[in-house]
Amino acid sequence: MKRLTILLVMSMLAVAACAPAPAPTTPTLGPDGKPLPKLYRIGVADSGRIQFRVLDSVNALRAASGQPAVELNSRLNAAAATHARDMALQNRPWHFGSDGSSPIDRVQRVGYTGRLIGETISETYETELETLGAWMEQEETRRIILDPAARDLGFSWHQEANGKIWWTMVLGAPDLAPTPGVVGGPA
Repeated sequence: MKRLTILLVMSMLAVAACAPAPAPTTPTLGPDGKPLPKLYRIGVADSGRIQFRVLDSVNALRAASGQPAVELNSRLNAAAATHARDMALQNRPWHFGSDGSSPIDRVQRVGYTGRLIGETISETYETELETLGAWMEQEETRRIILDPAARDLGFSWHQEANGKIWWTMVLGAPDLAPTPGVVGGPA
């Protein structure tokens, strides 16, 4: 009986080995011939990685254009996060908050003392790098990202339960004028 069981198992393995390999999965294409996007879920642990991946990518683009690097700024990150959530609540991508605030108002509210260079926004299911690529294809947003005066970057998002992501990037130029009575200017 034991031999019969072993023989049966060996036969099944031999037959399974002869089965054709599964066909490679081909992406479903949209009407434009491009693959349809897959749902991009952002986890809590992804936050830092995403921000630094965007920072590195923006700095690579800026370096290729001969512009100085930018640094992440926690105040601008806060302004970007506030606006990303607010756009989702309003269900429209635009630069004004539900309270009528402008990008200038939002960076001032978080205590950023520098000058606002600009804000880029997006409503999409795409990744942060796909979104950055789309911004670089548009003259207005490319000009903001590559502005020579920019030194600070804020980047954040809000993802809805259905996977839609509201991205916001804010660039600023720090106030380099010395503050009266403070040696070395602003901290």
